[in-house]
Amino acid sequence: MQEMSLTSFWIIAGSCVLVLGIMILKNRARFALDFLVRAVLGACTIAYVNKWLAQQGILLAVGINPVTLLTTGSLGFSGVALLYGILLLKIL
Repeated sequence: MQEMSLTSFWIIAGSCVLVLGIMILKNRARFALDFLVRAVLGACTIAYVNKWLAQQGILLAVGINPVTLLTTGSLGFSGVALLYGILLLKIL
């Protein structure tokens, strides 16, 4: 009787650990996917804004590099605004 109780405990504990592990992996995958989507949309936004500013005759362009992708991936569109704000302050 004691062995059956101990075995049941380990089965339940193992199931809980498995479910928690799956949830952690799912959240990490979701975070990575969100980061990737924000980075790609940020890069597209930077390219579009650079092109629009060039058409307006404004020589202000943010480069697309790992630092800008990290910024836009982390902060989203507010990161794009931050990059242009920093560049604008730099030329003032």
